[in-house]
Amino acid sequence: MNQANIIVMGVSGSGKTTIGELLAQQLGRPFYDGDDYHSAANVAKMAAGNPLTDADRHDWLATLAAHLGEWEAAGGAVLACSALKETYRQTLQGGEQLPLTWVFLDGSHELLEKRLEGRHDHYMKASMLDSQLATLEKPTYGIHIELTNSETPEQVVARIVAQLPARASQTH
Repeated sequence: MNQANIIVMGVSGSGKTTIGELLAQQLGRPFYDGDDYHSAANVAKMAAGNPLTDADRHDWLATLAAHLGEWEAAGGAVLACSALKETYRQTLQGGEQLPLTWVFLDGSHELLEKRLEGRHDHYMKASMLDSQLATLEKPTYGIHIELTNSETPEQVVARIVAQLPARASQTH
């Protein structure tokens, strides 16, 4: 049965992977991380501190859009993906029959920078935050979560689940 996919989006350091994994567990759905679908060239470019261009992202977004169609047909999934621009979000929606459910994780520059500085096992470094924030076009739709240091990831997921539309929150 087709189920709407959920995309947890935001800039690096917003907690997309942590929140996405927990949300997927709560809903009984598979979790996928958009970062796992970047080409080796894209990863190397970001690891060197260079932001990706729209051309760099083109094939990555097309690949994710194709997978979203497959995941919807298999019962829905949760995807962590930056989806910084509206055109990127439209590309991701393109292969879908059901509307995607968007969860936007938003936080202050200070909070995001602190989180990135604490990460040592990821190619995305704190120096890239400004370019991501400059590229970000905040969506006017979906579920918006303002991040704080006072909430646990489990509390954030509970807030998301409480706001999910019925078609997206069905569990397997």
